[in-house]
Amino acid sequence: MEKHNITVVKEFILMGITDRPELQAPLFVLFLIIYLLLLVGNLGMIILTKMDSRLHTPMYFFLRHLAITDLGYSTAVGPKMLVNFVMDQNIISYYFCATQLSFFLVFIISELFILSAMSCDRYVAICNPLLYTVIMSQGICCMLVAVPYLYSVLISLLITTKIFTLTFCDNKVISHYCDSFPLISLLCSNTHEIELIILISAGFNLVSSLLIILFSYLLILIAIFRMKSTEGRQKALSTCGSHLTVVTVFYGTLIFMYVQPKSSHSFETDKMASIFYTLVIPMLNPLIYSLRNKDVKISLQGVWKNICNIFS
Repeated sequence: MEKHNITVVKEFILMGITDRPELQAPLFVLFLIIYLLLLVGNLGMIILTKMDSRLHTPMYFFLRHLAITDLGYSTAVGPKMLVNFVMDQNIISYYFCATQLSFFLVFIISELFILSAMSCDRYVAICNPLLYTVIMSQGICCMLVAVPYLYSVLISLLITTKIFTLTFCDNKVISHYCDSFPLISLLCSNTHEIELIILISAGFNLVSSLLIILFSYLLILIAIFRMKSTEGRQKALSTCGSHLTVVTVFYGTLIFMYVQPKSSHSFETDKMASIFYTLVIPMLNPLIYSLRNKDVKISLQGVWKNICNIFS
């Protein structure tokens, strides 16, 4: 396969969501609404779990960091995507592209392991309720969050540095944001090493975090089936409902994106799937937890009453 001429790349051309001019304005409005909703929802969840003393528990500590990661990777992609709807030329600079990729990787990898930490928290709460506060101490919770952040920063720096120290061809067209695989396809250098790094890290991140979740819920199910009280079973299941919903949607989309054979991929379906997990899922997560969680509902009602009292 012939390589294109090698040039010094200063910017990349983003294909955008659509090339149909009549759809630009409606899609801009749609994605602006989605981004504003996810911004308000996740910032609200961060503030709520920080300010309300009733939500100062390990479960809501992890939920706050889930909101941070959701906000992080959606903001790495969303604002630039919105700008491209109103600009004549959809371009992204070389260094901005590298920055976007690095931040996107940091938060998306962190989310995988924060979701697995949340499953461990649910396991301890249901299977060892008497020792819950001892096992899930503040120090343990901080470690379960700090380690994924540190690990994801190292992996992100490794992948971003490897890609952007290689030589790009004169073809500078990528999809609607800077992701590792589209960028690799533009490289004129030998990509075997970076492809291997991404394959190993992505496989480890996805499989290890998913195995932790599956093993935790296997133990949870065993504990639930051993419960004699129907009310106890329902209460145990209800505490896992929101997390299971988030995990199913998030991992389902990632598996659809990255695990299916290359022959099954199409540009349009991959683009829609990437939009779904970069913007729609971060918008849905706060709604899932607020609608299915009694404590969050009570806290939100309290905040709303205080706001009404201020303006009444």
